Amino acid sequence: MPEYKSPGVYIEEVDRGTKPIEAAGTSMTAFVGITAEASMKQIDPQTGARVPVQSVLNTPTLITSWTQFVNTFGDFTPGAFLPDAVYGYFANGGGACYVISLRALREGGEEAKAASATIPAKGRGNSFKVTARIPGPSDLNVTVKGGEEDTFSITIGGETKAGLTMKKGEENFVGDAEFAAAEISDVGTASAVPADGSYPLKGGGIPPLTAEDFIGSDAERTGIGGLQAVDEVRLLVAPDVMAGYDGSDAAKERIKMIQEAMIAHCEGLKYRFAVLDAPPGLNAQQAQEWRQHLNFDTSYAALYYPWIRVADLSGGGSTSKLIPPSGHMAGVYNRTDTERGVHKAPANEIVRGAIDLELRLSKQEQDTLNPIGVNCIRTFPGRGIRVWGGRTLSSDGAWRYINVRRLFIMAEASLDTGLQWVVFEPNDRMLWARVRRDVTSFLRTVWLGGALFGSTPEEAFYVKCDDELNPPEIRDLGQLIIEVGMAPVKPAEFVIFRISQWAGPSAEA
Repeated sequence: MPEYKSPGVYIEEVDRGTKPIEAAGTSMTAFVGITAEASMKQIDPQTGARVPVQSVLNTPTLITSWTQFVNTFGDFTPGAFLPDAVYGYFANGGGACYVISLRALREGGEEAKAASATIPAKGRGNSFKVTARIPGPSDLNVTVKGGEEDTFSITIGGETKAGLTMKKGEENFVGDAEFAAAEISDVGTASAVPADGSYPLKGGGIPPLTAEDFIGSDAERTGIGGLQAVDEVRLLVAPDVMAGYDGSDAAKERIKMIQEAMIAHCEGLKYRFAVLDAPPGLNAQQAQEWRQHLNFDTSYAALYYPWIRVADLSGGGSTSKLIPPSGHMAGVYNRTDTERGVHKAPANEIVRGAIDLELRLSKQEQDTLNPIGVNCIRTFPGRGIRVWGGRTLSSDGAWRYINVRRLFIMAEASLDTGLQWVVFEPNDRMLWARVRRDVTSFLRTVWLGGALFGSTPEEAFYVKCDDELNPPEIRDLGQLIIEVGMAPVKPAEFVIFRISQWAGPSAEA
Protein backbone atom coordinates (compact mmCIF):
# COMPACT_ATOMS: atom_id res chain seq x y z
CA MET A 1 0.00 0.00 0.00
CA PRO A 2 1.28 3.50 -0.77
CA GLU A 3 1.97 5.88 2.12
CA TYR A 4 0.23 9.26 2.42
CA LYS A 5 2.10 11.72 4.66
CA SER A 6 0.89 15.15 3.62
CA PRO A 7 -2.49 16.51 2.53
CA GLY A 8 -3.16 16.51 -1.20
CA VAL A 9 -4.69 14.71 -4.16
CA TYR A 10 -3.08 11.40 -5.10
CA ILE A 11 -3.66 9.65 -8.43
CA GLU A 12 -3.31 5.89 -8.53
CA GLU A 13 -3.62 3.52 -11.48
CA VAL A 14 -5.60 0.45 -10.52
CA ASP A 15 -5.50 -2.64 -12.74
CA ARG A 16 -9.10 -3.83 -12.78
CA GLY A 17 -9.73 -4.08 -16.51
CA THR A 18 -9.70 -7.21 -18.63
CA LYS A 19 -6.45 -8.74 -19.80
CA PRO A 20 -7.26 -9.76 -23.37
CA ILE A 21 -6.09 -13.23 -24.40
CA GLU A 22 -4.70 -13.05 -27.91
CA ALA A 23 -5.16 -16.04 -30.20
CA ALA A 24 -1.88 -17.89 -30.70
CA GLY A 25 -0.52 -18.38 -34.19
CA THR A 26 -1.42 -21.64 -35.91
CA SER A 27 0.61 -21.70 -39.11
CA MET A 28 4.32 -21.32 -38.37
CA THR A 29 5.96 -24.29 -40.10
CA ALA A 30 9.36 -25.89 -39.50
CA PHE A 31 11.08 -27.73 -42.38
CA VAL A 32 13.84 -30.24 -41.65
CA GLY A 33 15.96 -31.80 -44.39
CA ILE A 34 18.61 -31.30 -47.08
CA THR A 35 19.51 -28.11 -48.97
CA ALA A 36 22.11 -27.03 -51.51
CA GLU A 37 23.72 -24.51 -49.16
CA ALA A 38 23.37 -23.43 -45.53
CA SER A 39 25.03 -20.11 -44.80
CA MET A 40 24.25 -16.46 -44.26
CA LYS A 41 25.83 -14.40 -47.06
CA GLN A 42 26.79 -10.82 -47.78
CA ILE A 43 27.85 -8.92 -50.89
CA ASP A 44 31.59 -8.59 -51.42
CA PRO A 45 32.09 -4.85 -52.18
CA GLN A 46 35.00 -5.58 -54.54
CA THR A 47 33.60 -8.41 -56.62
CA GLY A 48 29.87 -7.96 -56.06
CA ALA A 49 29.57 -11.68 -55.37
CA ARG A 50 27.63 -13.19 -52.47
CA VAL A 51 30.08 -14.77 -50.06
CA PRO A 52 29.28 -16.97 -47.02
CA VAL A 53 29.91 -15.31 -43.65
CA GLN A 54 28.16 -17.61 -41.18
CA SER A 55 27.05 -21.25 -41.35
CA VAL A 56 23.45 -22.04 -40.39
CA LEU A 57 23.82 -25.80 -40.74
CA ASN A 58 21.62 -27.58 -38.18
CA THR A 59 20.31 -24.21 -36.98
CA PRO A 60 16.62 -23.14 -37.04
CA THR A 61 16.60 -20.20 -39.47
CA LEU A 62 13.60 -17.92 -39.99
CA ILE A 63 12.64 -17.60 -43.68
CA THR A 64 9.92 -15.24 -44.90
CA SER A 65 10.05 -15.68 -48.69
CA TRP A 66 11.37 -17.92 -51.44
CA THR A 67 13.97 -15.30 -52.35
CA GLN A 68 15.32 -15.32 -48.82
CA PHE A 69 15.40 -19.12 -48.85
CA VAL A 70 17.49 -19.13 -52.05
CA ASN A 71 19.88 -16.53 -50.62
CA THR A 72 20.50 -18.66 -47.52
CA PHE A 73 19.96 -22.27 -48.58
CA GLY A 74 20.45 -22.21 -52.33
CA ASP A 75 18.10 -23.22 -55.12
CA PHE A 76 16.67 -26.58 -56.17
CA THR A 77 19.21 -29.38 -56.07
CA PRO A 78 19.19 -33.09 -57.02
CA GLY A 79 19.00 -35.40 -54.04
CA ALA A 80 16.91 -33.03 -51.87
CA PHE A 81 13.15 -32.57 -51.57
CA LEU A 82 13.19 -29.72 -49.05
CA PRO A 83 13.66 -26.86 -51.61
CA ASP A 84 10.66 -28.12 -53.60
CA ALA A 85 8.64 -28.45 -50.38
CA VAL A 86 9.41 -24.87 -49.31
CA TYR A 87 8.64 -23.58 -52.82
CA GLY A 88 5.29 -25.40 -52.78
CA TYR A 89 4.63 -24.12 -49.26
CA PHE A 90 4.93 -20.48 -50.33
CA ALA A 91 3.01 -21.14 -53.58
CA ASN A 92 0.06 -22.50 -51.57
CA GLY A 93 -0.18 -19.52 -49.24
CA GLY A 94 2.44 -20.34 -46.62
CA GLY A 95 3.81 -17.56 -44.45
CA ALA A 96 7.05 -17.30 -42.50
CA CYS A 97 8.72 -20.60 -41.64
CA TYR A 98 11.80 -22.05 -40.00
CA VAL A 99 14.26 -24.19 -41.96
CA ILE A 100 16.80 -26.60 -40.49
CA SER A 101 19.34 -27.89 -43.02
CA LEU A 102 20.87 -31.15 -41.85
CA ARG A 103 23.12 -31.41 -44.90
CA ALA A 104 24.30 -28.76 -47.36
CA LEU A 105 25.25 -30.59 -50.55
CA ARG A 106 27.42 -27.88 -52.09
CA GLU A 107 29.01 -26.56 -48.92
CA GLY A 108 29.42 -29.90 -47.17
CA GLY A 109 31.47 -31.55 -49.91
CA GLU A 110 28.81 -34.22 -50.49
CA GLU A 111 27.78 -33.58 -54.05
CA ALA A 112 25.07 -35.90 -55.30
CA LYS A 113 26.46 -38.75 -57.39
CA ALA A 114 25.12 -39.51 -60.83
CA ALA A 115 23.37 -42.81 -61.50
CA SER A 116 25.13 -45.26 -63.80
CA ALA A 117 24.95 -48.70 -65.37
CA THR A 118 27.71 -51.05 -66.54
CA ILE A 119 26.73 -52.75 -69.80
CA PRO A 120 27.86 -56.38 -69.94
CA ALA A 121 29.48 -57.93 -72.99
CA LYS A 122 28.04 -60.86 -74.93
CA GLY A 123 30.91 -62.96 -73.67
CA ARG A 124 32.83 -62.32 -70.49
CA GLY A 125 33.52 -58.93 -68.96
CA ASN A 126 31.91 -55.57 -69.66
CA SER A 127 31.59 -53.42 -72.74
CA PHE A 128 31.22 -49.87 -71.39
CA LYS A 129 29.67 -47.71 -68.69
CA VAL A 130 26.78 -45.25 -69.05
CA THR A 131 26.47 -42.37 -66.54
CA ALA A 132 23.62 -39.86 -66.26
CA ARG A 133 24.64 -36.27 -66.89
CA ILE A 134 22.46 -34.98 -64.05
CA PRO A 135 23.48 -36.01 -60.52
CA GLY A 136 20.93 -37.68 -58.28
CA PRO A 137 18.51 -40.58 -58.64
CA SER A 138 17.53 -41.41 -62.21
CA ASP A 139 14.71 -43.23 -63.98
CA LEU A 140 16.71 -43.62 -67.23
CA ASN A 141 17.20 -46.98 -68.93
CA VAL A 142 19.83 -47.99 -71.47
CA THR A 143 18.43 -50.26 -74.17
CA VAL A 144 20.93 -52.17 -76.31
CA LYS A 145 19.88 -53.98 -79.49
CA GLY A 146 22.21 -55.86 -81.79
CA GLY A 147 22.50 -55.09 -85.51
CA GLU A 148 24.45 -56.43 -88.51
CA GLU A 149 28.18 -57.30 -88.46
CA ASP A 150 28.83 -56.55 -84.78
CA THR A 151 27.01 -53.23 -84.85
CA PHE A 152 24.32 -52.29 -82.37
CA SER A 153 21.99 -49.49 -81.33
CA ILE A 154 21.64 -47.71 -77.99
CA THR A 155 18.54 -45.89 -76.74
CA ILE A 156 18.76 -43.54 -73.74
CA GLY A 157 15.93 -41.26 -72.67
CA GLY A 158 14.10 -41.63 -76.00
CA GLU A 159 17.24 -40.81 -78.03
CA THR A 160 18.57 -43.64 -80.29
CA LYS A 161 21.96 -44.04 -81.95
CA ALA A 162 22.18 -46.89 -84.48
CA GLY A 163 25.04 -48.59 -86.32
CA LEU A 164 27.43 -48.22 -83.38
CA THR A 165 30.62 -50.26 -83.16
CA MET A 166 33.14 -51.15 -80.49
CA LYS A 167 36.08 -50.61 -82.90
CA LYS A 168 38.11 -47.55 -82.00
CA GLY A 169 38.93 -45.19 -84.85
CA GLU A 170 35.82 -46.01 -86.86
CA GLU A 171 33.18 -43.39 -87.63
CA ASN A 172 30.46 -44.84 -85.35
CA PHE A 173 32.72 -45.79 -82.44
CA VAL A 174 30.52 -46.05 -79.35
CA GLY A 175 32.95 -43.97 -77.27
CA ASP A 176 32.31 -40.99 -79.54
CA ALA A 177 28.50 -41.21 -79.35
CA GLU A 178 26.84 -38.20 -77.71
CA PHE A 179 23.58 -38.49 -75.77
CA ALA A 180 21.73 -35.58 -74.16
CA ALA A 181 20.84 -37.49 -70.99
CA ALA A 182 23.98 -39.57 -70.38
CA GLU A 183 27.58 -40.13 -71.36
CA ILE A 184 29.50 -43.28 -72.28
CA SER A 185 32.85 -44.13 -70.72
CA ASP A 186 35.15 -47.04 -69.82
CA VAL A 187 34.88 -48.51 -73.31
CA GLY A 188 36.46 -51.97 -73.41
CA THR A 189 38.27 -53.89 -76.14
CA ALA A 190 37.09 -54.10 -79.72
CA SER A 191 35.72 -57.61 -79.16
CA ALA A 192 33.54 -56.67 -76.16
CA VAL A 193 30.26 -56.26 -78.06
CA PRO A 194 27.43 -55.41 -75.60
CA ALA A 195 24.70 -57.89 -74.79
CA ASP A 196 21.14 -57.05 -75.80
CA GLY A 197 18.88 -55.87 -73.00
CA SER A 198 17.53 -52.97 -70.98
CA TYR A 199 19.73 -51.70 -68.14
CA PRO A 200 18.46 -49.15 -65.56
CA LEU A 201 20.78 -46.46 -64.24
CA LYS A 202 21.24 -46.98 -60.50
CA GLY A 203 23.16 -45.63 -57.54
CA GLY A 204 22.46 -41.95 -58.04
CA GLY A 205 22.11 -39.47 -55.21
CA ILE A 206 23.77 -39.37 -51.81
CA PRO A 207 23.69 -41.70 -48.81
CA PRO A 208 20.41 -40.98 -47.00
CA LEU A 209 20.46 -39.20 -43.68
CA THR A 210 20.11 -41.52 -40.71
CA ALA A 211 17.31 -41.47 -38.18
CA GLU A 212 19.79 -40.02 -35.68
CA ASP A 213 20.55 -37.13 -38.07
CA PHE A 214 16.87 -36.18 -38.18
CA ILE A 215 16.07 -36.75 -34.51
CA GLY A 216 19.12 -34.85 -33.32
CA SER A 217 19.56 -33.75 -29.71
CA ASP A 218 17.51 -31.46 -27.51
CA ALA A 219 20.57 -30.57 -25.45
CA GLU A 220 22.76 -29.78 -28.47
CA ARG A 221 19.88 -28.19 -30.38
CA THR A 222 20.40 -30.32 -33.49
CA GLY A 223 17.90 -31.96 -35.86
CA ILE A 224 14.29 -31.92 -34.73
CA GLY A 225 15.62 -31.35 -31.22
CA GLY A 226 16.80 -27.94 -32.41
CA LEU A 227 13.16 -26.84 -32.51
CA GLN A 228 12.70 -27.47 -28.79
CA ALA A 229 13.27 -23.80 -27.94
CA VAL A 230 11.37 -22.30 -30.90
CA ASP A 231 7.99 -21.84 -29.23
CA GLU A 232 6.03 -20.41 -32.16
CA VAL A 233 6.35 -23.50 -34.41
CA ARG A 234 3.00 -25.23 -34.99
CA LEU A 235 3.60 -27.50 -38.02
CA LEU A 236 6.49 -29.94 -38.54
CA VAL A 237 7.49 -31.14 -42.03
CA ALA A 238 10.43 -33.38 -43.03
CA PRO A 239 10.17 -34.27 -46.75
CA ASP A 240 13.77 -35.51 -46.98
CA VAL A 241 12.87 -38.48 -44.82
CA MET A 242 12.21 -39.93 -48.28
CA ALA A 243 15.57 -38.89 -49.80
CA GLY A 244 17.44 -41.98 -50.90
CA TYR A 245 14.43 -44.28 -50.36
CA ASP A 246 15.00 -47.55 -52.20
CA GLY A 247 12.07 -49.64 -50.98
CA SER A 248 14.19 -51.85 -48.74
CA ASP A 249 13.09 -52.96 -45.29
CA ALA A 250 15.90 -50.88 -43.78
CA ALA A 251 14.63 -47.77 -45.55
CA LYS A 252 11.07 -48.41 -44.36
CA GLU A 253 12.20 -48.82 -40.75
CA ARG A 254 14.25 -45.62 -41.00
CA ILE A 255 11.17 -43.70 -42.17
CA LYS A 256 9.07 -45.17 -39.38
CA MET A 257 11.65 -44.25 -36.73
CA ILE A 258 11.90 -40.65 -37.92
CA GLN A 259 8.16 -40.12 -38.25
CA GLU A 260 7.62 -41.68 -34.84
CA ALA A 261 10.14 -39.19 -33.43
CA MET A 262 8.28 -36.33 -35.16
CA ILE A 263 5.03 -37.43 -33.52
CA ALA A 264 6.69 -37.79 -30.11
CA HIS A 265 8.11 -34.28 -30.49
CA CYS A 266 4.67 -32.83 -31.28
CA GLU A 267 2.92 -34.74 -28.50
CA GLY A 268 5.59 -33.78 -25.99
CA LEU A 269 5.36 -30.07 -26.73
CA LYS A 270 1.55 -30.30 -27.13
CA TYR A 271 1.18 -27.33 -29.46
CA ARG A 272 2.59 -28.85 -32.67
CA PHE A 273 1.25 -30.99 -35.51
CA ALA A 274 3.26 -33.24 -37.87
CA VAL A 275 2.51 -33.48 -41.60
CA LEU A 276 3.74 -36.88 -42.83
CA ASP A 277 4.37 -38.39 -46.27
CA ALA A 278 3.86 -41.93 -47.50
CA PRO A 279 6.73 -43.51 -49.49
CA PRO A 280 6.70 -43.34 -53.31
CA GLY A 281 5.65 -46.10 -55.65
CA LEU A 282 2.73 -47.44 -53.61
CA ASN A 283 -0.58 -48.55 -55.06
CA ALA A 284 -3.73 -48.37 -52.93
CA GLN A 285 -3.21 -51.82 -51.44
CA GLN A 286 0.40 -51.06 -50.58
CA ALA A 287 -0.59 -47.72 -49.04
CA GLN A 288 -3.05 -49.57 -46.80
CA GLU A 289 -0.30 -51.99 -45.81
CA TRP A 290 2.06 -49.09 -45.12
CA ARG A 291 -0.48 -47.48 -42.77
CA GLN A 292 -0.80 -50.78 -40.95
CA HIS A 293 2.99 -51.07 -40.77
CA LEU A 294 3.28 -47.61 -39.20
CA ASN A 295 0.70 -48.49 -36.56
CA PHE A 296 0.65 -44.88 -35.31
CA ASP A 297 -2.29 -43.81 -33.14
CA THR A 298 -2.08 -40.07 -32.57
CA SER A 299 -4.13 -36.95 -33.11
CA TYR A 300 -0.98 -34.88 -33.55
CA ALA A 301 -0.18 -36.02 -37.10
CA ALA A 302 -1.74 -36.53 -40.53
CA LEU A 303 -0.54 -38.76 -43.38
CA TYR A 304 -0.83 -37.81 -47.08
CA TYR A 305 -0.74 -40.00 -50.21
CA PRO A 306 0.18 -40.22 -53.11
CA TRP A 307 3.17 -38.14 -54.22
CA ILE A 308 2.54 -35.16 -56.48
CA ARG A 309 4.16 -34.27 -59.79
CA VAL A 310 5.47 -30.71 -60.09
CA ALA A 311 7.43 -28.74 -62.67
CA ASP A 312 11.17 -29.38 -62.48
CA LEU A 313 12.63 -25.88 -62.06
CA SER A 314 16.18 -27.04 -61.41
CA GLY A 315 17.24 -26.49 -65.01
CA GLY A 316 18.50 -30.04 -65.34
CA GLY A 317 16.61 -30.79 -68.54
CA SER A 318 13.68 -32.71 -67.09
CA THR A 319 10.26 -31.08 -67.38
CA SER A 320 8.68 -32.53 -64.22
CA LYS A 321 9.40 -34.65 -61.16
CA LEU A 322 7.65 -36.44 -58.31
CA ILE A 323 8.00 -35.07 -54.77
CA PRO A 324 6.44 -35.77 -51.36
CA PRO A 325 3.30 -33.64 -50.80
CA SER A 326 3.91 -32.52 -47.19
CA GLY A 327 5.34 -29.07 -48.03
CA HIS A 328 2.40 -28.23 -50.28
CA MET A 329 0.00 -29.52 -47.60
CA ALA A 330 1.54 -27.22 -44.98
CA GLY A 331 0.93 -24.35 -47.39
CA VAL A 332 -2.71 -25.44 -47.73
CA TYR A 333 -2.99 -25.41 -43.91
CA ASN A 334 -1.67 -21.83 -43.89
CA ARG A 335 -4.01 -20.72 -46.67
CA THR A 336 -7.05 -22.25 -44.99
CA ASP A 337 -6.13 -20.68 -41.64
CA THR A 338 -5.85 -17.25 -43.27
CA GLU A 339 -8.95 -17.39 -45.45
CA ARG A 340 -11.32 -19.33 -43.18
CA GLY A 341 -9.73 -19.99 -39.81
CA VAL A 342 -8.08 -22.92 -38.06
CA HIS A 343 -11.49 -24.50 -37.46
CA LYS A 344 -11.91 -25.15 -41.21
CA ALA A 345 -10.63 -28.56 -42.29
CA PRO A 346 -7.67 -28.19 -44.70
CA ALA A 347 -9.44 -30.33 -47.30
CA ASN A 348 -11.32 -29.87 -50.58
CA GLU A 349 -8.59 -27.34 -51.39
CA ILE A 350 -6.63 -27.07 -54.64
CA VAL A 351 -2.97 -28.06 -54.44
CA ARG A 352 -1.28 -25.20 -56.26
CA GLY A 353 1.76 -26.19 -58.28
CA ALA A 354 0.75 -29.84 -58.65
CA ILE A 355 0.41 -30.78 -62.32
CA ASP A 356 -0.35 -34.46 -61.82
CA LEU A 357 -0.25 -37.28 -59.28
CA GLU A 358 1.94 -40.34 -59.05
CA LEU A 359 -1.26 -42.39 -59.02
CA ARG A 360 -4.80 -41.28 -59.84
CA LEU A 361 -6.98 -42.89 -57.21
CA SER A 362 -10.55 -44.01 -57.69
CA LYS A 363 -13.33 -43.51 -55.15
CA GLN A 364 -13.33 -47.23 -54.41
CA GLU A 365 -9.63 -47.14 -53.62
CA GLN A 366 -10.05 -44.18 -51.31
CA ASP A 367 -12.89 -46.02 -49.56
CA THR A 368 -10.25 -48.39 -48.17
CA LEU A 369 -7.81 -45.64 -47.15
CA ASN A 370 -9.91 -42.85 -45.67
CA PRO A 371 -11.25 -44.85 -42.69
CA ILE A 372 -7.69 -45.70 -41.57
CA GLY A 373 -6.50 -42.10 -41.68
CA VAL A 374 -4.69 -41.96 -45.05
CA ASN A 375 -5.57 -38.56 -46.52
CA CYS A 376 -5.74 -38.92 -50.29
CA ILE A 377 -4.90 -36.31 -52.90
CA ARG A 378 -7.09 -36.77 -55.94
CA THR A 379 -7.71 -35.23 -59.31
CA PHE A 380 -11.25 -34.32 -60.43
CA PRO A 381 -12.25 -33.39 -64.00
CA GLY A 382 -12.81 -29.65 -64.18
CA ARG A 383 -11.91 -29.14 -60.49
CA GLY A 384 -8.18 -29.75 -60.49
CA ILE A 385 -6.01 -31.63 -57.99
CA ARG A 386 -7.45 -31.38 -54.49
CA VAL A 387 -6.78 -32.55 -50.96
CA TRP A 388 -9.59 -35.04 -50.38
CA GLY A 389 -9.04 -36.03 -46.77
CA GLY A 390 -8.88 -34.24 -43.43
CA ARG A 391 -8.22 -36.90 -40.78
CA THR A 392 -5.58 -37.40 -38.13
CA LEU A 393 -4.00 -40.77 -37.34
CA SER A 394 -6.09 -41.16 -34.17
CA SER A 395 -8.46 -44.05 -33.48
CA ASP A 396 -10.37 -41.82 -31.03
CA GLY A 397 -13.46 -40.43 -32.76
CA ALA A 398 -13.27 -37.23 -30.70
CA TRP A 399 -9.92 -36.40 -32.32
CA ARG A 400 -10.60 -37.79 -35.78
CA TYR A 401 -10.33 -34.49 -37.65
CA ILE A 402 -7.28 -32.31 -38.21
CA ASN A 403 -9.16 -29.06 -37.67
CA VAL A 404 -10.44 -30.17 -34.24
CA ARG A 405 -6.94 -30.99 -32.97
CA ARG A 406 -5.48 -27.79 -34.40
CA LEU A 407 -8.33 -25.70 -32.91
CA PHE A 408 -7.53 -27.09 -29.47
CA ILE A 409 -3.81 -26.50 -30.06
CA MET A 410 -4.61 -22.86 -30.80
CA ALA A 411 -6.91 -22.47 -27.79
CA GLU A 412 -4.54 -24.20 -25.36
CA ALA A 413 -1.49 -22.24 -26.56
CA SER A 414 -3.47 -19.00 -26.31
CA LEU A 415 -4.59 -19.69 -22.74
CA ASP A 416 -1.08 -20.80 -21.80
CA THR A 417 0.40 -17.50 -22.96
CA GLY A 418 -2.47 -15.20 -22.07
CA LEU A 419 -2.81 -16.34 -18.45
CA GLN A 420 0.83 -16.21 -17.39
CA TRP A 421 -0.03 -13.13 -15.30
CA VAL A 422 -2.10 -15.34 -12.96
CA VAL A 423 0.97 -17.16 -11.59
CA PHE A 424 1.68 -16.15 -7.94
CA GLU A 425 -1.45 -13.96 -7.72
CA PRO A 426 -3.49 -14.30 -4.47
CA ASN A 427 -5.63 -17.41 -5.00
CA ASP A 428 -9.02 -16.01 -3.94
CA ARG A 429 -12.48 -15.56 -5.42
CA MET A 430 -11.49 -12.20 -6.88
CA LEU A 431 -8.83 -13.94 -8.97
CA TRP A 432 -11.25 -16.67 -10.00
CA ALA A 433 -13.72 -14.09 -11.25
CA ARG A 434 -11.05 -12.30 -13.29
CA VAL A 435 -9.89 -15.57 -14.85
CA ARG A 436 -13.46 -16.55 -15.75
CA ARG A 437 -14.03 -13.13 -17.29
CA ASP A 438 -10.87 -13.19 -19.44
CA VAL A 439 -11.29 -16.79 -20.62
CA THR A 440 -14.97 -16.21 -21.41
CA SER A 441 -14.08 -13.13 -23.48
CA PHE A 442 -11.51 -15.12 -25.44
CA LEU A 443 -13.84 -18.06 -26.11
CA ARG A 444 -16.65 -15.73 -27.14
CA THR A 445 -14.32 -14.35 -29.81
CA VAL A 446 -13.54 -17.89 -30.94
CA TRP A 447 -17.26 -18.66 -31.10
CA LEU A 448 -18.00 -15.50 -33.09
CA GLY A 449 -15.36 -16.61 -35.60
CA GLY A 450 -17.39 -19.75 -36.30
CA ALA A 451 -15.05 -22.24 -34.63
CA LEU A 452 -17.53 -23.47 -32.00
CA PHE A 453 -20.93 -25.11 -32.46
CA GLY A 454 -23.91 -23.40 -30.87
CA SER A 455 -26.43 -20.62 -31.42
CA THR A 456 -25.39 -18.92 -28.18
CA PRO A 457 -22.15 -18.76 -26.18
CA GLU A 458 -23.78 -20.95 -23.53
CA GLU A 459 -24.22 -23.72 -26.11
CA ALA A 460 -20.69 -23.32 -27.49
CA PHE A 461 -18.53 -23.34 -24.36
CA TYR A 462 -18.36 -23.05 -20.60
CA VAL A 463 -15.78 -21.80 -18.09
CA LYS A 464 -15.77 -22.98 -14.48
CA CYS A 465 -13.52 -21.73 -11.68
CA ASP A 466 -15.15 -21.90 -8.24
CA ASP A 467 -15.07 -23.38 -4.74
CA GLU A 468 -15.99 -26.83 -6.01
CA LEU A 469 -12.84 -27.03 -8.17
CA ASN A 470 -10.67 -25.15 -5.69
CA PRO A 471 -11.37 -26.34 -2.13
CA PRO A 472 -8.87 -25.50 0.67
CA GLU A 473 -6.80 -28.63 0.15
CA ILE A 474 -6.23 -27.68 -3.52
CA ARG A 475 -5.37 -24.09 -2.64
CA ASP A 476 -2.95 -25.31 0.04
CA LEU A 477 -1.03 -27.08 -2.73
CA GLY A 478 -0.67 -23.76 -4.54
CA GLN A 479 -2.96 -24.88 -7.34
CA LEU A 480 -5.68 -23.01 -9.23
CA ILE A 481 -7.95 -25.21 -11.34
CA ILE A 482 -9.99 -23.80 -14.21
CA GLU A 483 -12.27 -26.08 -16.23
CA VAL A 484 -13.04 -25.16 -19.84
CA GLY A 485 -15.36 -27.00 -22.23
CA MET A 486 -15.63 -26.29 -25.97
CA ALA A 487 -17.96 -27.67 -28.63
CA PRO A 488 -15.83 -27.66 -31.82
CA VAL A 489 -17.45 -27.67 -35.24
CA LYS A 490 -16.82 -30.89 -37.19
CA PRO A 491 -16.43 -30.99 -40.98
CA ALA A 492 -19.27 -32.23 -43.15
CA GLU A 493 -17.22 -35.14 -44.45
CA PHE A 494 -20.18 -37.11 -45.81
CA VAL A 495 -22.92 -35.11 -47.52
CA ILE A 496 -25.99 -37.35 -47.83
CA PHE A 497 -29.12 -36.54 -49.84
CA ARG A 498 -32.15 -38.72 -49.22
CA ILE A 499 -34.27 -38.58 -52.35
CA SER A 500 -37.59 -40.27 -52.94
CA GLN A 501 -40.57 -39.94 -55.26
CA TRP A 502 -43.25 -37.52 -54.12
CA ALA A 503 -46.76 -37.45 -55.51
CA GLY A 504 -47.23 -33.77 -54.63
CA PRO A 505 -49.45 -31.89 -52.17
CA SER A 506 -52.67 -33.08 -53.86
CA ALA A 507 -51.91 -36.69 -52.90
CA GLU A 508 -51.61 -35.78 -49.23
CA ALA A 509 -55.06 -34.11 -49.25
